[in-house]
Amino acid sequence: MPINVLTPDVAAKIAAGEVVERPSSVVKELVENSLDAGASQITIEVKGGGIELIKVTDNGCGIPTGEVRLAFDRHATSKISSDSDLDTVSTLGFRGEALPSIASVARVSLVTCTHDSLSGQEIHLRWGEVVTMSPKGCPPGTSITVQGLFENVPARLKFLKSPSGERTRTSDLVSRYALAFPEIRFRLLLDGRNTFTSPGNGSMSDALVSVYGAETARDMLEVSWEGQGDGYSVTGYISPPSLHRANRTYITFLVNRRWISSPMLSYALSESYHGFLPEKRHPIGVLNLSIPQGDVDANVHPAKREVRFRQDDKVFSALQRAVRASLVAESPVPEMRFNTGPAFEARTAGGPTGFGPRVSSGPAFGLRGRSDWNLRTTSVIPPFSAPSQPPSTEGEGIFQRSPGVGAGPTPPKPVEAMSSLRILGQVRNTYLVAEGNDGMYLIDQHAAHERVLFEKVSREVADRTPQSQALLEAVAVELTPGQEEMVHAGMELLERYGFILEPFGERTYLLRAVPVVARDSNPGKALVEVLDIMAYEGILKERDNALAASIACHSAVRAGMVLSQHEMDELVRQLESCDSPHTCPHGRPTMIHLSSYHLEEEFGRR
Repeated sequence: MPINVLTPDVAAKIAAGEVVERPSSVVKELVENSLDAGASQITIEVKGGGIELIKVTDNGCGIPTGEVRLAFDRHATSKISSDSDLDTVSTLGFRGEALPSIASVARVSLVTCTHDSLSGQEIHLRWGEVVTMSPKGCPPGTSITVQGLFENVPARLKFLKSPSGERTRTSDLVSRYALAFPEIRFRLLLDGRNTFTSPGNGSMSDALVSVYGAETARDMLEVSWEGQGDGYSVTGYISPPSLHRANRTYITFLVNRRWISSPMLSYALSESYHGFLPEKRHPIGVLNLSIPQGDVDANVHPAKREVRFRQDDKVFSALQRAVRASLVAESPVPEMRFNTGPAFEARTAGGPTGFGPRVSSGPAFGLRGRSDWNLRTTSVIPPFSAPSQPPSTEGEGIFQRSPGVGAGPTPPKPVEAMSSLRILGQVRNTYLVAEGNDGMYLIDQHAAHERVLFEKVSREVADRTPQSQALLEAVAVELTPGQEEMVHAGMELLERYGFILEPFGERTYLLRAVPVVARDSNPGKALVEVLDIMAYEGILKERDNALAASIACHSAVRAGMVLSQHEMDELVRQLESCDSPHTCPHGRPTMIHLSSYHLEEEFGRR
């Protein structure tokens, strides 16, 4: 094929694709321009998810009349003038790509006036071409309106989310910038509704209240760490170990107040919380890393979502030290001893200290030590497996021995094994101990109850017969802007699961009813978790199962809860009738089996 030079129109659309992926990308670029212009008030108005209209108005310095047309030329910028400026760039934008990229795929109007001018300038563009330009009276600052986004590239529209999904992205983006710049007053209007307003008083804690609510903000821990005169520092807020979420969407990383995405920083934060949080739970955090400009390269991503650090290990260490210091001050790390005491000496000598693989395989205390067996199920049930068939009385055994173990009695079939269990009691108020036809069973009471409730909720939703329990006293729940958008978009889905709520002031809702299985749990916390799952794009295909699993997890009996003999018996009977009794909805085993053969072998009877 011959080599051709692309026409300016095609080249502009390709370049726009690097900067303008979706409506929230437009909002991001325009908000950053307003921040670079020194604005103290920024109003964002969005209609139709941003496809119909995006309007950003600020009170910044404005654009001089003679430069308005030039602002829409490619690579035109006031923020850098030479390649050396890239090493010390301190503004959020600097490429000169945003306005021409947006204008090439939309109809754009801009009205601007500087503080020392008597009148401003207005310009209208259509698909990158100037239509009109004329003087106009207006207050100091800039107002830019974007309409008909992607009308000239309709293929792009197919890859956008629903309007509610795009609104959620925009809400999330504005919230992040309100946290990054607490001295700026942000106001967000979605389809005419005022959904978010930040105080703009310079207080990070007040900004947290506006984004996450007073209750969450009150519990947050302050982070303040200074390096040894090297220009490195970390400031912000993190959640205590008692406050956590189901996904990482509540974590905001800022580098010199630039909001970025960084797997390395995410890993550093996860490592900082190691030992503090339950498995698969994530903290809330707003952390700003101040780093010398020469140690950060922001010119590595067209949309400036990522940066490159000159010293990754130093940045990693700084974040980890800062977060760990705040966590330890709030919750000292529990002391753990692995190398002292009789238990350690017995284990390292090969002696039996419990039912599990030993460190050494040699015989001790006259018993035959074995290290070649473990406990595992015959099959792995995938997480969130929805009920499909009634319980069967035939099938493979629940557990099997690992390879290498001598032949023993064949484990019973699933229903046979469970129906013959005799509950003996609890261990640490967490595990039920039961005797079966072929040895001993340990049942995780929380995982087992999760499975029972998960299948109950899934059946009710599938049959369109959700069981709601009215609360004696309605619970007021304060939501984030993103969560409120999910309420507007998914009210019908919430009602399908048994949640009944109604508006009660700005971003506050009264929760009047919950799924009947969740009546004894924290209803507000369960609702927030469900809204987070509804908004989490990574599991949309399994959304219904994930919602049922979340409700079941919040409603199930917890580890450490004392159960009566009747309650233990009833739990096992209900687990017996489940379609998939082997695992909880998240894939963890509900029970393990120690066969009579293994018990006899471990005690030297074989």
